[in-house]
Amino acid sequence: MTTTTKSVVVTGSTKGIGFALARELLRGGHHVVVSGRSQDDVDEAAGKLQPEAAGGAQVTGLATDVTDPAQVQALWDAGVTAFGGVDLWINNAGVAYTMRTIAETTSGEVATMVGTNMLGTINGSQVALRGMTAAGGGRIFNVLGGGSDGSIRPGMGVYAATKRGLDMFTRALVKEVEGTSVRVGQVRPGILVTDGWLREAASNPESVASQRKMINILVDHVDDVAPYLVEKMVTSTKNGDEIAWLTTGRMMRKFMGRKQDKLARYGL
Repeated sequence: MTTTTKSVVVTGSTKGIGFALARELLRGGHHVVVSGRSQDDVDEAAGKLQPEAAGGAQVTGLATDVTDPAQVQALWDAGVTAFGGVDLWINNAGVAYTMRTIAETTSGEVATMVGTNMLGTINGSQVALRGMTAAGGGRIFNVLGGGSDGSIRPGMGVYAATKRGLDMFTRALVKEVEGTSVRVGQVRPGILVTDGWLREAASNPESVASQRKMINILVDHVDDVAPYLVEKMVTSTKNGDEIAWLTTGRMMRKFMGRKQDKLARYGL
């Protein structure tokens, strides 16, 4: 893996795909700043991640509410203080409630998804862009998700709307940074079994049971996807880069290949 990346911030990285991305970055010899809502969670994640580091890489972390621009700025400052700068910023923090109709989604769930997914990514992009512009360059990747391509799936109306909006936001940001020292891209990680997904599944086992066959075909484990995504991000040189795991080709191979009960690993 050839790259000049030295320091990376990953928002929402105390668990799930964010944690897996942080681990792969450390294994690749990159310094990482992790974040989450709770400092206890951040410290626990950092403790688990440090032994994975290679080549003298270090991990640090800071509790961050990504809906608060001042806290996001503090996260950037933590990276600069610890490692002298931030070369790559990954806006990964997100919340998903994906097994409710729009009418059933509570106002609190709507506010959490819109705030974390949209405002959090916008705040992170603004802070990183300003900091990288002043420092002479860098890369920003926004992690999108289900519905960002415009597809409509049952139970994902509000969540998908936030991710579709982030697709538009990211494309606009790509155009704005064209010709500058900062490059912007997006990541579509596919359909992953995360802590959030498992929480949703536990609350709606009937939905999981009815879709089990299709889920087992399309779903992936975060540990299988993270190495590919990290390699693509840290070697990316193109402004507007779009990194996708669940491509049409990979999806076709899933349908044609040997079927596995992937959910059994999680006791489902």
